[in-house]
Amino acid sequence: MKKYNKWIFNVASGLALTSVIATSCVDEIKFGNSFLEKAPGGSVTKDTVFNNAEYTRQFLTNLYGMQYYGLPYKNVANQESSNNYVGKPEALTDLYIYTYPSAGITGPYYQGTHTANYGKRSDKFDYLRNNIWEAVRGVWMLIENIDNVPGLGEDEKVSMVAQAKCILASRYFDVFRHYGGIPLIKGTFSGTDTSYEMPRNSVEETVNYMVQLLDEAAAVLPWTVETPASESGRWTRAAALAYKCRILQFAASPLFNSDQPYYPGATGNPAIWYGGYKPELWDRCLEACEQFFNELASKGGYSLQRAKGTRPEDYRLAYRAGYANLDSPEVLINTRVIDIDAFKSGHYNWHQWGDPLMSIHRGYSPTQEYMEMFPWKDGMPFDWDKTKSEGKLDEMFLKGTGTASDGLINIELTRDPRMYEEIIVNGQQESLDWTTGNMSGYCFESWLGGKSAGNGPTSQTGSFATGYAPIKFLMGNDMLRRYVHWPCIRIAELHLIYAEALCQSSRGSMDKAIAQVDIVRARVGMKGLAECNPDKNLQSNKDAFIEELLRERACELGMEDARFFDLIRYKRADVFEKQLHGLFIYRLDDNGVRRDLPWRGNDEGKMAYPTHFEYEKFELNNPTRYWWTNGFDPKWYLSPFPSTEVNKGYGPVQNPGW
Repeated sequence: MKKYNKWIFNVASGLALTSVIATSCVDEIKFGNSFLEKAPGGSVTKDTVFNNAEYTRQFLTNLYGMQYYGLPYKNVANQESSNNYVGKPEALTDLYIYTYPSAGITGPYYQGTHTANYGKRSDKFDYLRNNIWEAVRGVWMLIENIDNVPGLGEDEKVSMVAQAKCILASRYFDVFRHYGGIPLIKGTFSGTDTSYEMPRNSVEETVNYMVQLLDEAAAVLPWTVETPASESGRWTRAAALAYKCRILQFAASPLFNSDQPYYPGATGNPAIWYGGYKPELWDRCLEACEQFFNELASKGGYSLQRAKGTRPEDYRLAYRAGYANLDSPEVLINTRVIDIDAFKSGHYNWHQWGDPLMSIHRGYSPTQEYMEMFPWKDGMPFDWDKTKSEGKLDEMFLKGTGTASDGLINIELTRDPRMYEEIIVNGQQESLDWTTGNMSGYCFESWLGGKSAGNGPTSQTGSFATGYAPIKFLMGNDMLRRYVHWPCIRIAELHLIYAEALCQSSRGSMDKAIAQVDIVRARVGMKGLAECNPDKNLQSNKDAFIEELLRERACELGMEDARFFDLIRYKRADVFEKQLHGLFIYRLDDNGVRRDLPWRGNDEGKMAYPTHFEYEKFELNNPTRYWWTNGFDPKWYLSPFPSTEVNKGYGPVQNPGW
């Protein structure tokens, strides 16, 4: 393990071996952008790479660099899912809006104009421009040639092949969850054939093959890495088994596993469903979860990040450290990039565009609907109407005492601690100490005319376009001199997958399912799910439990791509069609008169920091999403294959409706 480069680059340094070998000689017949090309030219050849142990290791490192990184950070070719001009699928959900009007998400998706003839930066996950097929070819080149590499021991060869299989499975899953069944490539091509036959595989074949790859890899990989801070980007047995759980969860969900296909009339297409409801798919997912947690119990090595105290701030810090720290004990595998991010400079546009403390303000603004998903700090559900009738809306974010000299003091967080890591709310302080959990700095002024929000909510622009601003993976100056990894899968998600399988499987248990959710809630100091929702009969009402589970997943896994795929796999057209809202916050003076002016730099030192406000929900309409006004056509559940690819005639059949 220590022989490999310890930091996994998305754009690898050193010899760009994969890009040279896997993307040369573009021609019209090739599959995707780079799979069926002819033999590479130039000075670096296959024989050069696989005749040298160090070059082969670098080749594997470059394959790691082709994996999915979920934060848009740079306008770079063939990494469209990480391109800030495309946007995150989470911006298509009820959790966020994206305030940059020229992105792929806010263009063809918000406007409903997307077609199979899409070009660059127009699809949420471009079939051709995401290093998928480059990675597939590279994996098979390594597998087919590694036995001939001098200087590699047999154990290292076995390990490298296993890691490559995990990369292959993860890349196939990246495509599968957007497109359904896909062509499965099981070797390299000479590039000299005159025609190729590679039809789409069925959903069942695609799932079984991904699981097979992960099982084969898990059989030889170590359970964990030696030094998580530098090596948690490497595939392990634990990561392979965890990914298997995620794949089986997606496969067993109603999108593919139902008595009717998601698109009316498409009953004869095995690439988009299993052909009927198969309860054994949930049993299979449950077995995978049981295997993972049984081994975790015996081998350890991973756990939820725990709070060192009982304050909401302590729980908030535990949650932050769990998803953000490079050596987090709960991250099973991550992907990383180094692109001059330590000081939030250079090309790393996730920070440059999205952080409210920066100057560009093209962020993912959280919605009112998302804010209301978070319970009170004890776990009881938040209810807007009830809170309003009780005259406690001023306490729905936090409590504090306003002073003229020191601003807001004696601050008490009143909601689920995770909310403050997903959403910047009015009065929230700018910084959270990484060691103590103590909050400090100026308070964000989210009211109209405030220092932070200004007129953003009125014009529905900027980071505070909704009255709320994003913070997940951003964290303002708290991220100075720190790098941002993408936590591909965390222990918290595994608990929630396990809960879902326990609910849906014929041999599961609702009590055990609730207990798994409660493990995640307890980490942030909240009481149990059933205890806090006695009116929902969660022990017996599976539909009610799934609704609560999806809400819990949104609160725990915000900005981690979970919500979009949850809505897709449960075919939640009702959520996609729902009109979303922001919140106007009006600052009131001592006489109850609105004062649309900042406190910091204006009233500071003259009057007490405001603690009383009026609140007004408003409909988001800049822009209005096509789905809100025209309904959600089920074709949107899966993406269209590019027409250019379908027309090549080697096998892909278009998804229905496109």
